[in-house]
Amino acid sequence: MRKILSLAAVLTSALALSAGAEGTLTAAQSDPKALGWMQGFPPPADKIITQPDSVYFSFPKLRWSVCHLREFLPTEDISRGLGAPVPLPRLSAEDLAVERRIIDILSFRPLGGGRVMTVGEAFDLNYTDGLLILHRGEVVYERYAGCLDEGGKHAAMSMTKSLTGLLAEILVVEGALDDRALVSSIIPEVADSAFGSATVREVMDMTTGIQYSEDYSDPNADIWIYSQAASPLPKPAGYVGPEGYWEYLTQVQPEGDHGAQFHYKTVNSDMLGWIISRVSGQPVTDLAADRIWSKMGAEQAAYMTVDGTGVPFAGGGLTAGLRDLGRLGLLMLNNGEINGAQLFPAEVVQNIRAGGDPEKFAGFPTLPGASYKSQWWVMHNENGAYAARGVHGQTIYVDPAAEMVLVRFASHPQAKNGVIDPTSLPAYQAIADYLIDR
Repeated sequence: MRKILSLAAVLTSALALSAGAEGTLTAAQSDPKALGWMQGFPPPADKIITQPDSVYFSFPKLRWSVCHLREFLPTEDISRGLGAPVPLPRLSAEDLAVERRIIDILSFRPLGGGRVMTVGEAFDLNYTDGLLILHRGEVVYERYAGCLDEGGKHAAMSMTKSLTGLLAEILVVEGALDDRALVSSIIPEVADSAFGSATVREVMDMTTGIQYSEDYSDPNADIWIYSQAASPLPKPAGYVGPEGYWEYLTQVQPEGDHGAQFHYKTVNSDMLGWIISRVSGQPVTDLAADRIWSKMGAEQAAYMTVDGTGVPFAGGGLTAGLRDLGRLGLLMLNNGEINGAQLFPAEVVQNIRAGGDPEKFAGFPTLPGASYKSQWWVMHNENGAYAARGVHGQTIYVDPAAEMVLVRFASHPQAKNGVIDPTSLPAYQAIADYLIDR
């Protein structure tokens, strides 16, 4: 039987492989259409991307794969419901063309210095597959490249965490979830693990003291055990490890003190997914559909990858359309309101925007002074910006001062946002400055 990797395993493989591949092909050269991936009936043998033989999430294959995850892995829908979509307000085609020309030539200097560059140059430099900008609720910029078009869907990576955190914060504000409670009081199954003595809030803000190594060069690192557990097909003969995300979480050991420091570890997000599923009585996919996707006028159903027991990957399994993540961004910008309906209390967004303790946040030189709250990255800049972020360049960037929501899908060779931030964050600021004066 051929072994199928989980998305978590795929991403860790990509980290190891992309480091050597970066810079070998530009965005134009690695465009999946230009390379001919999966084109033809059948495609040429050397242009077929399969799982796992060709390591489908290595660069440049990932530039096709990010739009086709459910062709490799089992998934579960996040339903948009049966109602008609609610179109996003948008400029006329002529005015959109004008705004694109203006925004593409906005200039900025990258973080750390270097030559002045334009937003249009950054689009290509960062292997952007889709960029959507909304100003005061109206689409003012929309552009697609690579594997993506307006009818397609794209892997959101760790932006999934922010959806999971939003659902948790909704339950907290509505009184269904006590963020001061010990995790073990809700999930007794983890009483003997490091998570058992953590509070829900410590899980939500990733300030747990847990042992979890993501050293991809170490074959004995925890990430590999986690990836084996999450594999969605039956385990190979002789496998004796945990089965699925949740069983793995029952075995996590302590390291350090809860609440002392922010540590970005994906297992927190999957622990949070378990918590909100237990409290709500719904899998994360159904909860997201009921509370958000089916009520925000979404154009498309989203989906999430699942492990071998059918548990959604709450830490990174989301795939969705660009415009629908724009709607999610609008919900955040407008304090839970969209299309004249209040989907959740304004206090939810206010809590997230307030951020966590910057003193506990360290190790991210491109995000000085930032913090992390309910699985969202809070910039604490003059504009009050905050973001959902995912590897290879995914972001929902919300700038309240500019009344801007910016959504980007990308397939950058490196799964490290610290490499991409220097030519992304200043570009977002340049766009925000323009929109404020627009």
